[in-house]
Amino acid sequence: DDWLALKPQEPSPSQCCGSGCKPCIYDVYEKELAQWERAKAKQDKSLLMEKKKQSNNSELNPDTFTAFSISSVEQLTEDTYQYKFELPGNSSLRLSLGQHIVLRGMVNGLEVQRAYTPISPGNAEGYFEVLMKHGELLMLASGTGLTPMLPILQSITDDEEDETFVTLVGCFRTFDKIYLKPLLQDLARYWNIRIFYVLSQETSLEKLPWSYQENTYTGRLSEDLMKMIVNSCRRKPFVLICGSSAFNDDMSRYLKAAGIEENSCFVF
Repeated sequence: DDWLALKPQEPSPSQCCGSGCKPCIYDVYEKELAQWERAKAKQDKSLLMEKKKQSNNSELNPDTFTAFSISSVEQLTEDTYQYKFELPGNSSLRLSLGQHIVLRGMVNGLEVQRAYTPISPGNAEGYFEVLMKHGELLMLASGTGLTPMLPILQSITDDEEDETFVTLVGCFRTFDKIYLKPLLQDLARYWNIRIFYVLSQETSLEKLPWSYQENTYTGRLSEDLMKMIVNSCRRKPFVLICGSSAFNDDMSRYLKAAGIEENSCFVF
């Protein structure tokens, strides 16, 4: 179990920027996996800590990831942020014109890798900066109200440049009534997609598959649960609502209580 916890996680298709990076994140994964297999065969975890030689007086290494600290975050627009990363001493990235870097981090418990072109000068010393754009959508669907949400979700996951965070809340009577489970599970693998289920006629989560238990609630989608979901978003989301007339009215009322204005909602 200890070795399995240390095993590198294979990147998902959504993590590859598709720009022909050399190395690609899949190349990095293969090297990390080979290193893990060697260490496991020798039962020597210290081999996992081997460091690659740096070259060209740069803080970047094409064969592995290097940890950097964020020194500041500046909000430029409603959904655009400028991140400043520290570099040791007076070192620099020394990138050529047009080159990009791959940043890796944890988002919602998932390892995320994205390509960014630094906006700081190529010879900047002691730091580098990147721009990140983060929109936020909250989708509230009851039963077949899930249908208009899916094309929007898929358009976001199909676009490598789209970094919109999406929280989908699907309301169904029972676990068996959840539509398109395989598709929803596949979408939930993306770093920027969260999916919650609210099952009005289920009284216990014990009989549900373990992969659903953590993100499923029993009973109806209440005002308190709505506030919790809204507060878990990174910023005030734009909300899409689709269900029966009664469901739509309830959701609009709960959202208002959670601080979401009417002009930030769209009802199908």
